[in-house]
Amino acid sequence: MENKVLRKLFLGFIHIHILHHAKEHPIYGVWMVDELKEHGYTISSGTLYPILHSMESDGLLKKKERNVEGKIRKYYTTTDKGNEMLKEARKKAYELFKEIK
Repeated sequence: MENKVLRKLFLGFIHIHILHHAKEHPIYGVWMVDELKEHGYTISSGTLYPILHSMESDGLLKKKERNVEGKIRKYYTTTDKGNEMLKEARKKAYELFKEIK
């Protein structure tokens, strides 16, 4: 039960991480799974890819496909809308962390 609750709480943080990194440089799924793992988030590709697709459908990310060693890799970057959402999320996160600190 606790893991389920924590996963729900951390899902928003994961979205913010994705937007943050996709704004800095193009990201792809395996790299993002590893990056999140470095921050203590254990997330499988089977969980991450639907999140990326959803964020793309919501207009927060745009995708470009590249051939990398004979395989098609999907790279994601933020859209203008994604950048605006990240800006707003940063403000809200800052307010929250000041309050709960």
